[in-house]
Amino acid sequence: MDELSLIKQWNQLRSQIITSQIAPALVLIGIFVLATFDKFATAPDSAKYLTIGVAAITGMLATISQYAAVREGEALIYDLRKVEKPSALAAKISGSREMLSLSAITIVLFDLAMIALVVWAVLGA
Repeated sequence: MDELSLIKQWNQLRSQIITSQIAPALVLIGIFVLATFDKFATAPDSAKYLTIGVAAITGMLATISQYAAVREGEALIYDLRKVEKPSALAAKISGSREMLSLSAITIVLFDLAMIALVVWAVLGA
């Protein structure tokens, strides 16, 4: 692949990470609204567990998608490093390996924290 194709692919991977956050964000907004109005306090246990399950599954699927995009981004970085006379943008992207690693770690850590907060909001009511 040439430099322009690699940069285009990089942007698609970044968009994939951002887009994969939409569904979990909508689920979390719904849970937040219900928790704010104290709806879980009187909800049956089955509804609480369903809420936690939907939040967890939606989050896990998004995490898998994001993690796959990060891994593909790492491969793309290696390919960009092989480009002769890279543009400033290509050079900047190819130097962002550490940022990708940080992204992968924070995606997982934030997801774990978020599911813990969901459990607390739903069951702690």
